[in-house]
Amino acid sequence: MDKLKVAITNMQKEIKIPTGIRLLIRKCCHAVLQLEGKTGDYEVSVSFVDNEQIEKLNSEYRNKDMPTDVLSFPSAREGEFETSRETGAVMLGDIAISVPMVYRQAEQFGHSPQREFAYLTVHSMLHLLGYDHEKGGMATVRMREKEEDVLSRLGLRRDASYVNDYDA
Repeated sequence: MDKLKVAITNMQKEIKIPTGIRLLIRKCCHAVLQLEGKTGDYEVSVSFVDNEQIEKLNSEYRNKDMPTDVLSFPSAREGEFETSRETGAVMLGDIAISVPMVYRQAEQFGHSPQREFAYLTVHSMLHLLGYDHEKGGMATVRMREKEEDVLSRLGLRRDASYVNDYDA
């Protein structure tokens, strides 16, 4: 892979984003593309939202009137990605992460918010690339294996422990 642009926007004000999360998100995006053997230039957009915002998106795009942890909006149509006219980069799509859900699930699963941010980013990147766990069976197994492979490569295995590092 030559170049990856990850545009990150914080659209929520409820929870302060911990130090290093933006860098971690970029590393996760890069690691997924590297694992998938992607070459060339890529762009992806990541938005941090609150539960109300993600519920609205979930309702509008998936007809599910409830908050969720993350949503992926691939730019690919019929397997073909759009290319930016300005940069020539492949536009993978958009990711929306609910920050309150990150913290709730991190506590629920007994790991750090950093691991949860990373997991949701990797999960969504795989969706942008066409993986779909909702089909069940081997598609789910394949996606879960790739998620854990990327997280392990980044030092974020399920059994690791972490220290939260927040902005002052």
